[in-house]
Amino acid sequence: MKTNHTTRRGFTLVELLVVITIIAALAALVSPQVMRALKKADANTAVSNARQIGLAMFSFQNEYGTFPDADTQTDVEDDFPDGDITPDATSSNGYFRQLFRGEFTDSEEIFFAKTAVSKKPDGVITGTNCLETKENAFGYIMNQDEGLTTGGNSARTIAATPLTEAGLFDQDAFDKKAVSLRIDQSVQILNINADGEALLKGGASVLTAGNDTVWGSDITPTMKEPN
Repeated sequence: MKTNHTTRRGFTLVELLVVITIIAALAALVSPQVMRALKKADANTAVSNARQIGLAMFSFQNEYGTFPDADTQTDVEDDFPDGDITPDATSSNGYFRQLFRGEFTDSEEIFFAKTAVSKKPDGVITGTNCLETKENAFGYIMNQDEGLTTGGNSARTIAATPLTEAGLFDQDAFDKKAVSLRIDQSVQILNINADGEALLKGGASVLTAGNDTVWGSDITPTMKEPN
């Protein structure tokens, strides 16, 4: 009896090249949409974290009269003499440590935003490990070296992200968007221009002061950058 054997034909080189080309074309179409979705998710995480920072910051201001500065640092250290977390005035990390020393928060996670220069916090908040380098992604805005208050124009920003190492807003992290925590405790999404400035409604930078601005002429808004 004769047995018939069926020979299975594999893909030819041309067929493989066609398949690879199709896959590459589909990936090129889908990739930008995926990247935008990921960046939007990262921005949403930053918004949520900014709200949590706002809760701690406003509780702090209610207790000490202003947001963190050198004077409140002394007060916090006097009120919590046994604390081992040492704030400082060298970066936003240092100012935000007052929130930990004063027991307004115990979460490093709320200071995280996914940027090119940040890293996930390790959750260790003892001693010098609290908000160590790159564990905080939010800049902190002061009146030069004085803490702001909730008085004044509600559109004033007190904390914002994402920032580059040069202190500018990072266009790439959130697809040309910035996250702004304002003194009225609201969180806003702002556009970032080509110069790395986060823009308020109307086109002014969040740091632009002077007549007819949210800051007026009596305040010099100064960004304390994360380290």
